[in-house]
Amino acid sequence: MKFILGEKIGMTRMFDASGNVVPVTVLRAGPVVVTQVKSVEKDGYKAVQVGYGRRKRLAKPQKGHLKGKGNLSWLKEFKMEDSNEFAPGTRIDVSGFEPGDKVNIQGISKGKGFAGVVKRHGFRGGWASHGNKHMLRAPGSIGMSWPERVPKGRKMAGRMGYDKVTVKNLEVIEVDSKNNTLALRGAVPGNRGSWIVVVKK
Repeated sequence: MKFILGEKIGMTRMFDASGNVVPVTVLRAGPVVVTQVKSVEKDGYKAVQVGYGRRKRLAKPQKGHLKGKGNLSWLKEFKMEDSNEFAPGTRIDVSGFEPGDKVNIQGISKGKGFAGVVKRHGFRGGWASHGNKHMLRAPGSIGMSWPERVPKGRKMAGRMGYDKVTVKNLEVIEVDSKNNTLALRGAVPGNRGSWIVVVKK
């Protein structure tokens, strides 16, 4: 299992060996520091906790937990069968990935604010003429005569975006160990500077 944390730089394009254009998303990934190794005897499960980023100040509990590992701003756990190969303080960088690897990406999608049903759920909307008025982008009926309530899960207007999104099987196009960057084929959720989790199982 390969994993790393990073942040989204943005999208660009590259050319493959045949000269075809490949749309890629560039990530600044790692290096991350192993902050804790969890075991079944002590914690009830096996996992590796890693940290990424930098912040100015830490609370006292965080200072004790991260003593000697730096002021890390983001901690993330990865459950795994064999966590004994890692030790606290170990650094993990992008050199563990290779072009052609398939990875799963997890990030927070862009927030769109309050949106109606046409934008949020793809509703068709009402007629634009023939006596219709003020109902072009309305949701229509949201209930029924019985049991005289709105059922749970009804698609309605509300907050759109800013959700945890996972994109599977993105191909690694380029690995730059010197600059700690990864280039992945296709789009990655989130805006520029948002944190991204990269996992290859």
